[in-house]
Amino acid sequence: MISWKCKHTWKKSAVNTSWCLLGCSIGDFSTILYFQLNPSDWTTMSIMMLAMMNGLLTSIALETYILTKQMDIKSALQTALGMSFISMIAMEASMNIVDVLLTGGAELNIWVVPIMLIAGFLTPWPYNYWRLKKYNASCH
Repeated sequence: MISWKCKHTWKKSAVNTSWCLLGCSIGDFSTILYFQLNPSDWTTMSIMMLAMMNGLLTSIALETYILTKQMDIKSALQTALGMSFISMIAMEASMNIVDVLLTGGAELNIWVVPIMLIAGFLTPWPYNYWRLKKYNASCH
């Protein structure tokens, strides 16, 4: 049985979740901003799917870069690719669902970004805690 009361694990999982959120946000927000500034006939759903995919890719790239401080590039990339896609997809989905619900989708503005980030952080955080506690599996 996993204890959900370990402050050390909550802190460590919060750091891991924050790094993932940074990586995901770079790709996600960049894609949405691009389409916001360059209108096209892409559907909102298409833009959001591309934003999620780009968010996953930038998260993997950032994690790989961070891990190269601790290991060789091949091992760093393998570790980054082996991270929990469940966590990253949940993060991306929650951020984009918030965007769709609050703005209609594919729109960034000063008030929605913090809400998207909070949702993106809180959604996978308990899973990341559980994974760290159960498997001692961490990306950093």
